[in-house]
Amino acid sequence: MSSAQIEIQLIASLVAIACAIPGTFLVLRKMALITDAISHSILPGIVIGFFITHDLSSPLLIIMAAASGVLTVVLVEFIQKTGLVKEDTAIGLVFPALFSIGIILIAQNANDIHLDIDAVLLGELAFAPFDRLILGRTDVGPKSLWIIGTILLITLGLLFTFFKELKVSTFDAGLASALGLSPVVMHYGLMTVSSITTVGAFDAVGAILVIALMIAPAATAYLLTNDLKKMLVLAVLFGVGSAISGYWFAHALDTSISGSMTTVLGLVFLLVYLFAPNKGLFSVLYRQKQQRIEVSLLTFLLHLGNHQEEKERHVKHLNEHINWQKVRSKSVLDLALKNNMITIDHNIVSLTKKGKNFTTEAIDYIVTNKNSEIEHMKDRFFLFRG
Repeated sequence: MSSAQIEIQLIASLVAIACAIPGTFLVLRKMALITDAISHSILPGIVIGFFITHDLSSPLLIIMAAASGVLTVVLVEFIQKTGLVKEDTAIGLVFPALFSIGIILIAQNANDIHLDIDAVLLGELAFAPFDRLILGRTDVGPKSLWIIGTILLITLGLLFTFFKELKVSTFDAGLASALGLSPVVMHYGLMTVSSITTVGAFDAVGAILVIALMIAPAATAYLLTNDLKKMLVLAVLFGVGSAISGYWFAHALDTSISGSMTTVLGLVFLLVYLFAPNKGLFSVLYRQKQQRIEVSLLTFLLHLGNHQEEKERHVKHLNEHINWQKVRSKSVLDLALKNNMITIDHNIVSLTKKGKNFTTEAIDYIVTNKNSEIEHMKDRFFLFRG
């Protein structure tokens, strides 16, 4: 493995970590779409900063880009607070306008430099190792590595310093205000960090990968845990893992590095979306099926508790009068037998003592409008779930 390959992977990994931290809080605050807006709307800030300094390496570009990102948030919230449009509409109005302004400025005034539209959208990690930082006569490594490394250190410092404040303001802004914290300061602080992180990674990886690294790892982690610290760790791991595997995927296929990394991020999210233990699609579908069978079982047990006539308790009654299909009837009867709720004698169904206790408690809960307690009751009575 060459030094350039190591540097590319290191830059991508640092970008992934730097993006995962603010991205986690944006996902939790249901502001994922604002990342797309910021990643595009910082463009005019970068261009204006370049016109002032004529130096793509100037720190002023980061400052102007961050200001442009915060301006985006301010404009979105201003439009939203008018009550005339919703937040997603406001975002859709603001960031295309600012991004278009940046594109026009580049097309008209910056055609002779490498600040072009393709670099803005896709970036080019393969070129990052060739843009070196020279101190005196010493080559200390790629500029992108130092820029994103510095931003990451600042982000980590802010995270450790204001973790509790961010946590409280993210989950309960009202409580944060009552405790003397300022949700507004936390909000704009997060937006500023997101803007600075985006522009720090902008030249190397482009807008598309920044959006993917900011949102996809955090969204993937969100499907696996409800613990904020674990979510941050998982988001970092997913981001770094996808960045490195995406690089080697691009290397094998001789294709776009940023595009490959984004593709891997999407595939990882898809796998977790489908197979996550609690929030995955298959788990949700299984629980829904389970709940339908359990509701049918509860209905059947209540029916048995209210009728003593044999014809009302005959197995065929499930199909003839309750209008259940044979498959559904068999599922309900099997579940009731497994949980020792019923006995069947000559096709006549009777409640066991356990079944009678269950139906008595269920009726009490329904009468007293405590239907939500039935789930806890089923946990106590059911050894086997639907």
